[in-house]
Amino acid sequence: MALRPARTIRRLERPYTRVSQKNPRKSYVVGVPFPKIHQFRMGNPNGDFDVALYLVSKDGVQIRHNALEAARISSHGFLEKKIGSQNYYMQILKYPFHVIREKPIATGAGADRYSQGMRLSFGKPVGTSLQVKPGMKLVMVKTKKEFLDVAKEALRRFKLKIPARCSIEIAE
Repeated sequence: MALRPARTIRRLERPYTRVSQKNPRKSYVVGVPFPKIHQFRMGNPNGDFDVALYLVSKDGVQIRHNALEAARISSHGFLEKKIGSQNYYMQILKYPFHVIREKPIATGAGADRYSQGMRLSFGKPVGTSLQVKPGMKLVMVKTKKEFLDVAKEALRRFKLKIPARCSIEIAE
């Protein structure tokens, strides 16, 4: 099934999508696909850095796992190309736990009968998303003061890929 537009799941809502680790038989959602984002720490974790920058959300939204991965790739590649992998440490602070479910929509002859029979269906899991509340820190970049402008640009590129208004906070 094709990827639906992000506006269909952007609104922050809380349906019951339990996935139990200890007792999988009590899970209500079966077969949750793994998120596309696997790497949460990039760069040099042991470096001596002067300044830390945070990307802080202004909105309460849901961010899909593939949007997080696209944002991570763009900002990480920019940092690596401009200042090298030893001069920064980037960490994505949140994990996409929330399960996205979709009801399959039928097209063609007889679709109305099929769709009526599926009224109020639970839906199949198609991915995961990150639920973001206003003021939540999403990404941290640590670097030296001389590379501050490059780190700001990397966070700006991260911000362009996700569906939330964000600001950049600098902590020294």
